[in-house]
Amino acid sequence: MEYVTAVPHPPSEAAAPVRSGRRSLAVALLCGALGAAVTLLATRQRWADGTATVAGGALPLTAKGSDVTGVPAALAIVGLAALVAVFAVRRAGRLVVAGLLALSGAGIVVAALAGARDGSALDEKAAQATGDTSATVTALTHTGWPYVAAAGGALILLAGLLALRYGRQWPAMSGRYERGADRPRRKARPVDPERPEEIWKALDRGEDPTGV
Repeated sequence: MEYVTAVPHPPSEAAAPVRSGRRSLAVALLCGALGAAVTLLATRQRWADGTATVAGGALPLTAKGSDVTGVPAALAIVGLAALVAVFAVRRAGRLVVAGLLALSGAGIVVAALAGARDGSALDEKAAQATGDTSATVTALTHTGWPYVAAAGGALILLAGLLALRYGRQWPAMSGRYERGADRPRRKARPVDPERPEEIWKALDRGEDPTGV
């Protein structure tokens, strides 16, 4: 005959999900915030260089990341907002927001890599500088900043994947306020009938100074 005994799990096994939740939360916050900052910084840098031929000779032109595409910067802001919103929602809402966070990161990666070889922004500047709509740039070169923006998007994507995987173990922003609402209200201090000013203060608070 076999005997089955109920043996409690060791404290280390019971605390494992809590530790993994805390670690994933810290990593997600770091990756999300750092990814958004890196992406926004990269979009403000020079992505491409070229020259346009004008009457006086060659005119050097440059294009920032924001000139090439505005998608990475916009999605970085969306991802940052989604990272904060993860703690304001629960259950299905948290999964939706975590998915939005991951999609923002993926969108940044795609848009940044697409803009790494894009010369249309410089062609538009060449057309404006020469007054010829068919003008294009020559000696087109690109910098490494688009790939830096893509790396920032990858960090945001990682934060979103962590939120999808471990988000249910993370605390909610409203939990503290709900616990605070359950606390019993403090009883009013007894009013001293020998002090008229306390009687008037109790009446102003809507309390019965007689204590009846």
